Amino acid sequence: MKIALLGAESTGKSDLGKLLEQHFMAQRKTVEHIPEYLRSWCDKHKRTPRVDEQLGIVNEQISQINSAAPCDFLISDTTPLLTAVYSDLLFGDSSLYELAMPFQSSFDLTLLMGLDMPWVPDGIQRDGPHRREPVDAKIRAALARGGIPFQVVYGLGVERLQHALQCLKTPMFDSADQIKIKPKPKPQSQSQKLRNWVCERCSDPECEHRLFQDLLKNS
Repeated sequence: MKIALLGAESTGKSDLGKLLEQHFMAQRKTVEHIPEYLRSWCDKHKRTPRVDEQLGIVNEQISQINSAAPCDFLISDTTPLLTAVYSDLLFGDSSLYELAMPFQSSFDLTLLMGLDMPWVPDGIQRDGPHRREPVDAKIRAALARGGIPFQVVYGLGVERLQHALQCLKTPMFDSADQIKIKPKPKPQSQSQKLRNWVCERCSDPECEHRLFQDLLKNS
């Protein structure tokens, strides 16, 4: 199973990835945990990437994911879609969606981090708490355009892990071991797009309502 972890900065992607890895390994499953390439890129170059460097980051993230050894669970933190979203938001460059969206559809499960965690600084890689809602809205809009189902997870620590594991058992999936996701080839209406968004438990209804309104305005 290929699991994609998406979310704005400081929303717990890396922490959840580690918890999922520990959980599956405790069950004697083989796990490949692919870290966010952007983090190592920023650590190496001591800066954030320019617009002309975004494509290289996308290609390297794809290469690392595709080069993973066969396993029971592949956990990717994050995917090229997040780079495409930031490139769109920061530089007005939407060209990376063409590469990122088909690759995103290859994942069996897409988990989007909720915005219920406090923002914390993390060196040069983070822009600030004001970026989280716009990034979150663009991720949701992109997934909706591509007809890619996703689950939103909330909670802190073990609670978030438990919520993520519940997503493996939701009725929208055939089983906990095999998920069938088929991108819709035809354009969708707004109501159809919103039905692709699944949230089993929202910890901040007002925030979710606001983000939904942004999605409707910007789609």
